[in-house]
Amino acid sequence: MKLRIIAIGTKMPKWVYDGYDDYAKRMPRDCSLEVIELPMGPRGKNADLKRAIAKEGESMMAAIGKGDRVIALEVKGKSWSTEQLAAQLADWRMDGCNYSLLIGGPDGLAPECVARADAKWSLSALTLPHPLVRIVVAEQLYRAWTLLNNHPYHK
Repeated sequence: MKLRIIAIGTKMPKWVYDGYDDYAKRMPRDCSLEVIELPMGPRGKNADLKRAIAKEGESMMAAIGKGDRVIALEVKGKSWSTEQLAAQLADWRMDGCNYSLLIGGPDGLAPECVARADAKWSLSALTLPHPLVRIVVAEQLYRAWTLLNNHPYHK
């Protein structure tokens, strides 16, 4: 199974890449994790925000792998405990599909991305910086994997 984090935003600070890479490299081959960075839609003083989000949505939809199941990282999504995420990961592995996890830009996901999602996952009711979300998702997926494999990291 391949897990793809499709995220809006490029040229992240080094700490974002370092944090993400630390957890991604720990994932086993049969549950690999990769990130696909997509550019933000134009933002600025006179920018059309709806158009920017729509452009981001088009890019995200095009980046979803053929046949992938889609998980939208969405504040209005379902909150999972570590144990529930581990159960989700076990189910994902059993169904034999790859998964695309969508992380929107500073203004959230385009409506078509949310509509395309097979599930909506909320990390927190808090607003998190989108670069940080990449690291949290990678760490939580690794933690879920360790729980499923009786690895001591989770304890």
